[in-house]
Amino acid sequence: MPEGVEPAERPRLPEGPALLEIRHAVRAWLAAHPGPVAVALSGGADSLALTAATVAEAEAPNVRALIVDHGLQEGSAEVAATAAARALELGVVDARVLPVHVTGSGGTEAAARRARYDALNLARGDASVLVAHTLDDQAETVLLGLGRGSGPRSIAGMTAFAAPWGRPLLGVRRAITRAACVELGLEPFEDPHNADSDFTRVRLRHEVLPLLEDVLGGGVAAALARTAEQLREDGDVLDALAGSVADTDGPDIEVSAIETLAPAVRRRVLRRWLLGRGVTSSTDRQLRAVDALVVRWTGQGGVALPGGTPDARLVCSRRRGRLSVGLENE
Repeated sequence: MPEGVEPAERPRLPEGPALLEIRHAVRAWLAAHPGPVAVALSGGADSLALTAATVAEAEAPNVRALIVDHGLQEGSAEVAATAAARALELGVVDARVLPVHVTGSGGTEAAARRARYDALNLARGDASVLVAHTLDDQAETVLLGLGRGSGPRSIAGMTAFAAPWGRPLLGVRRAITRAACVELGLEPFEDPHNADSDFTRVRLRHEVLPLLEDVLGGGVAAALARTAEQLREDGDVLDALAGSVADTDGPDIEVSAIETLAPAVRRRVLRRWLLGRGVTSSTDRQLRAVDALVVRWTGQGGVALPGGTPDARLVCSRRRGRLSVGLENE
């Protein structure tokens, strides 16, 4: 908490239409997912509006704000401190700045995201963390998944709650959060990275989606978000079916027990089993390569997968009619 700044009482907020829309979205989310919450606050319009609405809608004034300072821009510490002070003015009981060191593979955007979520997860305690992803963010995520051919799980986008992460604003347009800040009399921080065309998501936001809206006559972002919701609903049914047709708790899996399953169900069984064997994630291509060990077996070698140790990857192999996962040098 910034020195000398005390948390304010729950403020009386203006009743403007934009803020009311956000409050309704937050109210519905809190009713569906009761419990303590913290808000991931950047100081931008989306997270400021979410913070104000969450403080107003929470049953008790016990909302915390968590502000990650990535240290990627000059003056980032001052930006984080300003965001914390604003959160306290809005009525949070505590505003904590979390400095992080951004490093690792996958480029700056991916490394910053990992550092941010790791810091938030460590600082949240038993609270769910609300992040201010909007309908526009959801549309961008769907387009990224389509472009990468990552399969239906990626195109299904973000879910409203995947513990401990909550996203109450997935049905709210970005323009509404900006309008809410105007109603609140708040000037949000404008992250220069959000205008940097070196980032794929920025080009989607400023070039691709506006072009699609123009060519297709509008409504594209909302249509993409609806598509994501429909795919999530279908995926939930298939995931439940996969969980009921095969035992994935064992160290090995019998090929004969799953080879006649429908492909969409079989790959979900394999994915669930691989996650239980220490595989941290898998691309659609990797999962299909593992599936080929089941249905297109010609004696091929194992499939390298994410996980393992710094010196040895995990490998899924078939032997004597069973699949197993082990380190590549075992």
